[in-house]
Amino acid sequence: MKITDVRIRKIAKTGKMKAVVSITIDNEFVVHDIKVIEGEKGLFIAMPSKKTAEGEYRDIAHPINTETRTMLEDTILRQYKESLLQDEGAPDTDGAQD
Repeated sequence: MKITDVRIRKIAKTGKMKAVVSITIDNEFVVHDIKVIEGEKGLFIAMPSKKTAEGEYRDIAHPINTETRTMLEDTILRQYKESLLQDEGAPDTDGAQD
């Protein structure tokens, strides 16, 4: 399995959720609504989930082993951090002259 595309939508408001991500696997399968969250120990991903009748949340798509979860998390968080660096290096777009 290879992640062939990562699309990141950063969240502008303050809070623990930093971005919502869609990934494409092998140019054939897309998973939407993976969340990038800032936790006490740093960034992590949360897989797409839905609320059950009992009020709990259950993942609707998720890796079935640790190696795959680690690969997904490493790839998504690397792309997220790269997008932050690109934003820092982007020219100012407010129209002001230096």
